[in-house]
Amino acid sequence: MKIPIYQVDAFTNERFKGNPAAVCPLDVWLPDAVMQNIAQENNLAETAFIVPNGNEVEIRWFTPTVEVDLCGHATLASAYVLFHELAYAKDQINFISPRSGPLTVSKNGSVLALNFPVDSLTELPIQAVHAIGLSQTPRLVFKGKTDYLFVYDSEADILNLQPDFEALKAHDVRGIIVTAPGETTDFVSRFFGPACGVNEDPVTGSAHTTLTPYWAGVFGKTELTARQLSQRTGDLTCKLLGDRVEIAGEAVLYLRGEIEV
Repeated sequence: MKIPIYQVDAFTNERFKGNPAAVCPLDVWLPDAVMQNIAQENNLAETAFIVPNGNEVEIRWFTPTVEVDLCGHATLASAYVLFHELAYAKDQINFISPRSGPLTVSKNGSVLALNFPVDSLTELPIQAVHAIGLSQTPRLVFKGKTDYLFVYDSEADILNLQPDFEALKAHDVRGIIVTAPGETTDFVSRFFGPACGVNEDPVTGSAHTTLTPYWAGVFGKTELTARQLSQRTGDLTCKLLGDRVEIAGEAVLYLRGEIEV
């Protein structure tokens, strides 16, 4: 069986920056084990599989080790493939995820905007366990649906963090988002997810469903600029829309090919 595959750098307009994701368009779903093996073979943070279903496009996301509930950059990459490689005619794609429900991506020129459900946050008292695997204790700690959110004082704090990825696996969460006010953007962040097979994710769209409501509350505004400070870096604009979050950015194609399965 031959399966088309695309690799797209998301949340950037420069190749070799942003977050690379693989996208595999399918006519029907493959067995879960086959999709997991493809994701493991790709060895990218995420591989998205998409299947058309009437006016919607079903979507699922796999890291090299597990299927995940939500992935922003691979959804953005999937939309890029549909719009630019597969001649999708409309300006909005209605994705449907069995784990996260309806998700839309709209196109405005070169900018693609994700519309995702907002995360819910609970502040926790800081404990010694929250410093495990990190070189600096956070100032504030929150728990979202799947991740911790650790808040620091400055962009320099985020850049200077030295994570111990093996130690970070002790945290019973999908990943750990670290964040602080930005110097040239409203806020900056990094994302560590060794428990789900991704030590440091270059640009994490889904994390901004957590970051956006937090920083909107801090700054008292609903439109924000963001940068993820991985080695590749990525830039996003975020808008809080009640119980939804709009996360926008650009993308660029790196590869188109074919898989033999």
